[in-house]
This record gives sequence, C-alpha cells and structure tokens, in this order.
Amino acid sequence: MLVVGFSVLKAQVAEAVYKLIKNVRLWRSPDKTRLVFDVSDAVEHNKFHLSNPSRLVIDVDGARLSGTFSGLQLKGTPIQKIRHGSRNQNDLRIVLDLSEKVASESFLLKPNATYGHRLVVDLFDDESRKPKPVVKQKPVGFRDIVVAIDAGHGGEDPGAIAYGGGYEKHVTLAIAKELAALLSREKGFRPVLVRTGDYYIDLRRRTQIARDSKADLFISIHADGFKDRRAKGASVFALSRSGATSETARWLAQKENASDQIGGEGGISLGDKDDVLAGVLLDLSMTSTLSSSLEVGNKVLANMGGINRLHKKQVEQAGFVVLKSPDIPSILVETGFITNPEEARKLKSSNHQKMVAKAIFNGAKSWFYKKPPPDTLVAKWKQDGTLKARPSRYVIKPGDTLSEIADQFDISMNDLRRVNRLSSANNIRVGQVLVIPN
Repeated sequence: MLVVGFSVLKAQVAEAVYKLIKNVRLWRSPDKTRLVFDVSDAVEHNKFHLSNPSRLVIDVDGARLSGTFSGLQLKGTPIQKIRHGSRNQNDLRIVLDLSEKVASESFLLKPNATYGHRLVVDLFDDESRKPKPVVKQKPVGFRDIVVAIDAGHGGEDPGAIAYGGGYEKHVTLAIAKELAALLSREKGFRPVLVRTGDYYIDLRRRTQIARDSKADLFISIHADGFKDRRAKGASVFALSRSGATSETARWLAQKENASDQIGGEGGISLGDKDDVLAGVLLDLSMTSTLSSSLEVGNKVLANMGGINRLHKKQVEQAGFVVLKSPDIPSILVETGFITNPEEARKLKSSNHQKMVAKAIFNGAKSWFYKKPPPDTLVAKWKQDGTLKARPSRYVIKPGDTLSEIADQFDISMNDLRRVNRLSSANNIRVGQVLVIPN
C-alpha cells in the first residue's frame, strides 16, 4: 500500500512540474496544414528544419505528452509521420517526418470559450511544387457578376456553440454552399466560396480573396450567439462610418504599396498619389461602397424577414474587419441566434439552411437587377430590355413568402397586399395566384 501510494504521489508531482500536451488536432486548408497542440499552460518552444529527409523538429520546454498522435488524418498533408521523445530528460521533442519541403510558423494562443492554451504550428505548402494555374484568355464581351461568399469561422475557430450541440462554423459553411449553388444556376452570376472546408482563414485574408476574385459583392454569413438563450432574430450589418474612416487611414498608411488600388481591374493605384489626393479617392470610394452595402443589405434584410424573425428592422452598422473593402459592397448576415433553442434547431436543419440561402440570394439578385455593374451580362440585358419582364400574374410555390415576391418584382408589400386584397397577416397558400401590379 505504501509503495503504491508513493507511486501515485510521484506521478502527481510530475504532472505538477511538467506542462502536458493533452491533445492534437489537424486542419487542412488549400495552402497550408495547421497542427494545434492543447497544452496545460503557456509553454516555451523552439523549432527548426532538417533536410535529407525533410523534417520539422519542435522542442517544447518542460513538457510531457499525455495524449496521443494516433488517429490523425495525415492523408493529403505533407506530414508522413509524427514521432516524439524526451530531450535532456526535461523537454519534449516532436518530429514531423515530411514528404516535401515546407515553410513553417508557430505561435501560442491563449484560452478562449472552447479551448485552453494552445501551441499552433502552420506548415505552408511549397509554392514551387504546386501546378501553375492555367491562365484563361480574357472573355470577349460581357462578364458575370461575381459574389464572394464568406462562411464565418472555421477550423480551430468554431464560432458560437449551438444550443443542443454543434458549432456555428458548420452552419455557416452549409448555408454558404447552398447560396453558391443558387448563384451557380443563375445565368449572369458566378459565386466564389471564400472558405470551402473546415479550416480557419484570417479576417483580412478573407477580404483579400474577394478582391483577388474581383468580386462585385462580399457576403459574410454568421449565426449569432448570446448568453441569454431568449435572444433571437436575424440581422444584417454594413460597415459603420467610424469603421470606414479607420480603414481609409489604414490604406493611406500603406499606400506606398503600388499593388494597392481601388476600383478593381483597371482601377486607380494609390501608390503614385500624394496623401491628399489618395485620401479624397479613398473617401469617395468608401462612401460609394458603404451606400451600396446599405442598399443591398436592406434587400437581403427584407427577404430574411419573410422566413425569420428580425432582431433589428433596419440594417445595422459596425466596424467588422470583413466589411472593410474600400471598393466592394460588403454585408454580414447574422442568420439567427444559434444559442436560442428554437433558432438553433432551425439553423441546423438542411431545409432552413436552404431557405436562408434563398432569402440572401433573392435580396442580392434583386439589387443587382436594379444596379448591375456596367460591364456585366445583367447590365447588357437591362440596357437591351431583355431582363425578365415583370409578369402580370404569379403562382405561389412552396417556400414562397410575400416579402420575397414583392422584392423579386421590385414592388412594395403594401401595393402587393392592396391589389390582391390581402390582410396584414400575409396569409398566402401554395397554388394561389397573385396579381403583380405594374
């Protein structure tokens, strides 16, 4: 009994002295592999590369491994095997056997609502080994409208935790993919998914992906979370005035980078402008972009109101980083409160995800039909008068709402009710024929 008690005490003392690596997770994104080690406390570490064969060595001071590296899905990553052992009888050495040369970065993350201390190691793919992209000839004629769709959170950042289980990051990606599918089927539009899988992208990188794609609209999709489970309702955000001002200052501070330009392809470079002129150009661009963001935000909000209670009845404004593109109208859609029991159940259902995607799609489409970018197919159709003419009658289909129909045909809800003698209750049924006023 005494010997057993001493052994237990010795193990407890060792745990108190050493910091423990308790778990490891792996995330794969298009350009890197991320390893996240859960540690019992903040740790000091060092890393270095070895060649012939390629390896990355990570030394963690005063640490022991209490978990396991088995079970990690290494397929599709440059990691062939992960080994570990004791170093100097005090430190933990982790060795990544690699199939190719990579660049690496490592850093510590402090505890958050989901995880404790973490050591993050990023392995960036060797660009020289990637196949060169096929350079497509610039199409002759008019182009599609490009919509960048940003699924919030991802990877190590799960977002809000849903009532009853689940994460915001999965809901936002599902809705984003549904929205992309709708846009893909719509002639004259082309979607770009900012995040295509379960991995994290830096906020500034998200807007840069949209700019690199020459997007005409940026939509960031989220699901709200709050400590009070009674909070409910969808919201739409555009950039605040103060956020626009701070972003103008940031761009001015880095305008010596000649690649920074506003206005997309063929736009105006800021690198060769003096501060006063660059400031004026940026202010004009931010003002115009903010105005467009509020317009498309109102269209989307009206459609969201047809399928979900609204948290606020007007587009709200805040300084979200992902809304700060100076030349791309940008909105952030909070699809509901994932911490609310009723809304969590709906947001986790495929049927409701489709309805949310359709509401966002209808709002964005109706705005572009009113104000299409001048070099697009939709602009040509509008100029030629070949945009789908407003019919005099419309037959209600499953999933339709009165607000969607009003927005689709660019008429007011009051006019639609008045002509069809509908009550304010908005009661409509599948198969019902509505008169569409001119």
